Amino acid sequence: MLGLARRAGISVALLAAALALLGGSTSAAASSPSAAIVAVGAENQYANVISQIGGPYVNVSAIESNPNTDPHSFEASPSVAHLVSAARLVVQNGLGYDAYMNNIEAASPSSERKVIDVQTLLGLPNSTANPHLWYAPVTMPTLARALASDLSALEPAHAAYFKANATTFDDSLKPWFAALAAFAARYPKIPVATTEPVGDYMLQAAGAVIKTPFPLQADIMNGVDPAPQAVSIQDSLFSEHRVKVFVYNEQVTDSLTASFLAKAKQAGIPVVGVYETMPTPGYDYQSWMLAELTALRNAVADKRSTQKL
Repeated sequence: MLGLARRAGISVALLAAALALLGGSTSAAASSPSAAIVAVGAENQYANVISQIGGPYVNVSAIESNPNTDPHSFEASPSVAHLVSAARLVVQNGLGYDAYMNNIEAASPSSERKVIDVQTLLGLPNSTANPHLWYAPVTMPTLARALASDLSALEPAHAAYFKANATTFDDSLKPWFAALAAFAARYPKIPVATTEPVGDYMLQAAGAVIKTPFPLQADIMNGVDPAPQAVSIQDSLFSEHRVKVFVYNEQVTDSLTASFLAKAKQAGIPVVGVYETMPTPGYDYQSWMLAELTALRNAVADKRSTQKL
């Protein structure tokens, strides 16, 4: 696995050259007021929410959408640069997770393009240790409101529609919020182990206690060899049955995470797979989050593993 720094992708200079060769411009996307708004989500979960708020008035693309690949190793290509350069609306995660987006935007500046950086939207400092913001219950309702506002600015004639969709989206998240509260009440402070902090925000919202040392999670996330002491602590969580669930990132695997998986299974600890991009097809953001929480509940209540959704 590669570190977050690799997500910067190709340089500003290379992007500018690629855009020149491809004829990249924002003028075509903005030339017709009646055309659908060209929008891009750096990750497909953000693209999905854009589509739910914008409906037929947006033409949305996702850059990262393969749940079977390591998103940390993603590098932007000239075709990605061209896609972003044509967009009038962009949503990106921030916190260095998709830093290549900043390079692309700098190489193809546009005064008309609306860029929503979720880190900035949530007011999070650069020191925020866990970049997997879409698992936090606060994130998508905040994004939905921002999308309704920006889409309304781009297409004022449809402002009421965008606002109504944001309200509908908020309502559609209530089953997930209720399930989080119910889990926390039924299974308070359930101890869990993880490979990295992909689902940590959801686990915390569900009242779980994450026993894996965060430095170990961060090292795995960033492709750094963890300290042997941290690995020993993780191993003991399984051998001593000190956790009830092992939350495993299905998109980032190596010999170390595979060894943790084997030890969890040997100890009879159920495994819950989590993802950094939304599994497709078959899910929208809401059903994905509910499916992850359902898998967690099944692991605790019935000792049933759901390694893959």
